[in-house]
Amino acid sequence: MRACKIPFLVLIVMLSATGTAHAQLNGPHLRGDAGLDSGSEPTPDSQTQSTDKTTSQKTSAGTDGAWHLVVSPYLWFPGVHGTLGLRERTVSIHASPGDLLSNFRIGLMGTADLRHKRLLLPVDMIWIKLGDDKALPFPALGESSAVVRASQFVLTPKIGYRVVDRDALKVDALTGFRYWHVGQTLQFSPSGTEFSGSLNWVDPLIGGRIQAALSPKVSVTIAGDVGGWGAGSEMDYQVAGVLGYGIKPSWTLQAGYRYLYVNYRSGIIFDAATSGVMFGVSLNLK
Repeated sequence: MRACKIPFLVLIVMLSATGTAHAQLNGPHLRGDAGLDSGSEPTPDSQTQSTDKTTSQKTSAGTDGAWHLVVSPYLWFPGVHGTLGLRERTVSIHASPGDLLSNFRIGLMGTADLRHKRLLLPVDMIWIKLGDDKALPFPALGESSAVVRASQFVLTPKIGYRVVDRDALKVDALTGFRYWHVGQTLQFSPSGTEFSGSLNWVDPLIGGRIQAALSPKVSVTIAGDVGGWGAGSEMDYQVAGVLGYGIKPSWTLQAGYRYLYVNYRSGIIFDAATSGVMFGVSLNLK
């Protein structure tokens, strides 16, 4: 195995930088009860109001019967290391977040989390295009430069159940799948000779998510999933932690860290770990 740091090989590895670990958490809204005047006896009306308020607080965690939608666009800045290859021939790759960012062209990342009572329907999507061009040091070949373009689309729908549903703590059990599409085009100049190819596979997943409110404005989320098991890749798992800060009742700023590992072996070897910081915002639309 030989070490390699060729930029357009690094682009392929960036395509593994996906997952569904980005999760949102709305901090609970605390409200105080008005106290009774000292020396006064509680009336039946006040007792009824207190009971109604307690019932309201129990249902405020999302069991009110309505549908709720939270949309969370985000950005992930990972580095990557691992192995790429074709059958018996492999290369070792190592790339920093700066290496990958320098080849970024356009992309879109985000999640949508639909909830009804304890039923959860989260979806994660990422679409990205990368590119690079290099002069070739072999004039005898008749080609002066090579341009590589890589694209990726990953869709991760899940379904889950909220096992614990309290204002300060929520625990979710999730299952679903991750669909991967990876494409690449290599074009030589001045002849215009072009080579292209793509990979498609689906990994079944199981996972979970824990959300905790540290204060009325600050929340923390820990999430992860695991899958593959030979259905698509040999192994596909991730873990992530996100810290949220509520700036408005419907807006939460987020920052976190994600680690994603995938081992795909089907003629082509794609064995890589991708990790780095991520930033986003959650918008409570309903």
